[in-house]
Amino acid sequence: MWERNLNGKDLQFHLSGINNENFIMKDEQTGSWWQQVSGRAIQGPLKGSQLKRFSHDDLTFATWKREHPSTRILEPDPSAQEEYAPADWEAETAELPVVTPRGKSEPLEDRDLVAGVSNQDAARAYLVADLARQGPVNDRLGTTPILVLPFEDGKSVRVFERTAGGQVLEFFAGTGEELGRLVDATTGSTWDFRGTALAGPLSGSQMARMDVLLDYWFDWRTYHPDTDVYRAGL
Repeated sequence: MWERNLNGKDLQFHLSGINNENFIMKDEQTGSWWQQVSGRAIQGPLKGSQLKRFSHDDLTFATWKREHPSTRILEPDPSAQEEYAPADWEAETAELPVVTPRGKSEPLEDRDLVAGVSNQDAARAYLVADLARQGPVNDRLGTTPILVLPFEDGKSVRVFERTAGGQVLEFFAGTGEELGRLVDATTGSTWDFRGTALAGPLSGSQMARMDVLLDYWFDWRTYHPDTDVYRAGL
């Protein structure tokens, strides 16, 4: 998700094409083409320009509705029903070949779903199927200590910088009375899935959020060629 204001001017975008299952957007103001996944102009007068990322969540609607009970949703337009993709569009898309070359040493299959995280130091892919089984992951991305937090059986993922109160924290899933919460082993504080401390010495503290992208492996590695893959215990 990107802010569509560039250098003080609002741009309007529409779908112009598909490149290896990734949207190519065209802005109406200059006719420049933009890559959906990177937010970068790849052709036209604005070639090389970069849109600013807009922080967003990739969650189930159940979680979103629970956290934002007064939210509104965009309903389908009955007059354009025939133009919408069919309900099984994801299954149909999964049958399409990808055009990026696959190396012999690829650690994942092309269409493995990953949670991709990057910063100025590094990029890493976390296999979503593994996250669903493992629970919270305490990791470091470059020099940044991070928490990769799957919930709802891995259907929702958030990532935080796991620091608060001037301390690097280690997290585990709560049990018993803390079931459905997080507990940091450093202070014993209890946290929710929004990165807010609810009780304990750090009560009221908030961890900084990091962007995470749920994506197919082939797409993530195409735009993050230096990425590695997280493996538990390695």
